[in-house]
Amino acid sequence: MSIDIAAEQNTHLFDARGVARRFRHSAIFGAIGALRSGETMRFVNDHDPIPLIAQLRERLGDNLTVTYRQRDADAVVIDFGIIGLPVE
Repeated sequence: MSIDIAAEQNTHLFDARGVARRFRHSAIFGAIGALRSGETMRFVNDHDPIPLIAQLRERLGDNLTVTYRQRDADAVVIDFGIIGLPVE
């Protein structure tokens, strides 16, 4: 099953497949750190990033939401949302 990865309002697409593996986690942390409360990063990857999700949850706690949109052997799409942060 394939999902339309086009971003919706307040959703920003991050396709990790085009980022060198050794830079991915740093790039992802930076992208999520730039999100404001109520925004979502639609993350596309070639594998399920379970260790990354654990690291993000450790850093952001209850301010992070994780919603799998697609979970196939060749593609994973996850919406990482940010909630409950002070409005800038």
